[in-house]
Amino acid sequence: MRYVYELHKAMQEQSLILVYEGEFTQEITKSVLAMAERNMDSMGEESSVKRKVFNVMVECLQNIVKHGEGYKMSEEYEYNSVFMIGKRGDEYIIASGNPLANEDVEKLRDKLDQVNSLDKDGLKQLYKDIIKTTSLSDKGGAGLGFVDMARKSGQKLEYDFVDIDGKTSFFSLKTTIPRG
Repeated sequence: MRYVYELHKAMQEQSLILVYEGEFTQEITKSVLAMAERNMDSMGEESSVKRKVFNVMVECLQNIVKHGEGYKMSEEYEYNSVFMIGKRGDEYIIASGNPLANEDVEKLRDKLDQVNSLDKDGLKQLYKDIIKTTSLSDKGGAGLGFVDMARKSGQKLEYDFVDIDGKTSFFSLKTTIPRG
């Protein structure tokens, strides 16, 4: 029972508003978005900030639904995806994580590094270029999500890949959205 208290304490220390770990479907995504929106409403958040946070949340959650299939290590243990939103000082922090095949790590790292290397104008141009020249991938995305997240937040995207077993890594992504 002490675990519940320790978890609660950790969530308060990290200023977490909402944490969800498990299966992600469109219905669960809608519920997570609705809970986060109600929470921001109850805090009296400005609508312009809510729009940015909501947009980044949608991109993160869509990424998980499309690409974050669970990874079974054994019959008893599976790596599921995770989504978190927190508020620390004058910023919101949106973080997500999901298993990813190691063969996809380099391509994803390159995409994130490209996005992080651009300024506001560069991101705007890349967004336009992707819309003009890219068709949907087999999983339904055109690669706009990271660009859109960086544009909405005005910040670099923080990420990490942790190798699980030589075949799969756990991909973590953090986006910070200033309130001002």
